[in-house]
Amino acid sequence: MSRTVTLVRHPPVADSIVGFCYGASDVPLGPEGIAVARELVVILSQRSVTRIVHTGLSRTAVVAEGLAERIGIPTVADFRLRERHFGTWELRRWDDIYAETGEEMMGIIQAPDSWRPPGGETLFEMRDRALAWYHELPADGHSIAIAHGGPIAAILGTLQGVPAAEWVKLIPRPGQIVSIS
Repeated sequence: MSRTVTLVRHPPVADSIVGFCYGASDVPLGPEGIAVARELVVILSQRSVTRIVHTGLSRTAVVAEGLAERIGIPTVADFRLRERHFGTWELRRWDDIYAETGEEMMGIIQAPDSWRPPGGETLFEMRDRALAWYHELPADGHSIAIAHGGPIAAILGTLQGVPAAEWVKLIPRPGQIVSIS
């Protein structure tokens, strides 16, 4: 048996969260997200799965736990697949952050590898923890991880040799499934 890794970005969050920087914060799914979660459980349950991982945040756990219940294997929560921590920006409106910091916040785009939001982590710190998880996976089996856009893009970008400044193009849409063999 060879190793297969399926990375799934969590379903859409509640509309009340749209426009906010929520990164590593635990925010709820909205009605659309709950419907997408149910669809993902059905789709993912048709695969031969040996392990199910989520980040411990509710927007990932709902899919993982639904899948686990359906196919009868346990889940594992692993914080290393959580979204980038944005420090003091967490749960603030992006517009308010920009009004306060101006062009300083553009470091997130202009210097994605080294720039750090106040009290948060750099893109490469997030990448390092996500890659540590990926490299610790067993050589055999099919792991499904319900995670977040940033860590998924960091894993894909690193494996594909894509420069960090271009990882934003690799962020899957909410509910999207990406497989790595």
